[in-house]
Amino acid sequence: MSDGPESSEQPLACAPRTALLAADLPDDPRPPEPARSPYRTMPGSERSALWRQRLHEAEAGLTRFLVSLGDQVKLTTWFALQSELFADLPEPHASPQDWQRVFFRGQALMERFLVDHYGESVLADWARNNAEVHREVEPDHGRGAADPIHRIARQAELYGSDYEFDDEVPDSPAHAALNITHCAIWDYREKARRSGVRLTLASPCTYCTEALSANIRAKGYHPTHRLRSGPTGHGCRWEATAPQTATATAPQPADAEEPQEA
Repeated sequence: MSDGPESSEQPLACAPRTALLAADLPDDPRPPEPARSPYRTMPGSERSALWRQRLHEAEAGLTRFLVSLGDQVKLTTWFALQSELFADLPEPHASPQDWQRVFFRGQALMERFLVDHYGESVLADWARNNAEVHREVEPDHGRGAADPIHRIARQAELYGSDYEFDDEVPDSPAHAALNITHCAIWDYREKARRSGVRLTLASPCTYCTEALSANIRAKGYHPTHRLRSGPTGHGCRWEATAPQTATATAPQPADAEEPQEA
């Protein structure tokens, strides 16, 4: 969910708004429908702010990574990239769609810059540097392990993905989980490809899994993820676990299936 496709000025200061589902009528024989997308009611201003924050995390993380390389950075090329990143910036109160366009363009440019100059292997290094910025600018809401999982849900919402929190294991300070049943980043990438946007990576998961894992670790939790595909399209499952809980509940090698560790 790097976010995103190839995978802000303002940190979000308030707790995320969550849609409340109306209770079923007593005589309704149908089972209650799960809250697949509880952030559907996120207002446009909050969506725009999250796009800006994500762009800030990515660009500041890339700057941080390039500084760590010392004299290997080709400054003229880097300055040219920055000018492209911030060309045509919309007004601060522009629509989320306008800021989404800027983020996607910036993400694609930064991925191409890194892969062309340093190779695909450095994407994990970039993700770790982005996560250091994320650690500082993403507010803590006091939900423990649920905080980074809710951030993933909010990013999924930006693309219109289908997702649901784990009903069997409710969120807690020690553990939280999210299932993305249809990742709309794939849809958005294909739309962008058809419109002429050059995509560097064959799959958005190449960078997205590195980025989300690094963000969870930056907040002090142990990440695990599993990719999946099926009738509903591409998807994934994410978990964040407090370190002591992750150690105590780690599966033994004899287990039939083990989550893919991020």
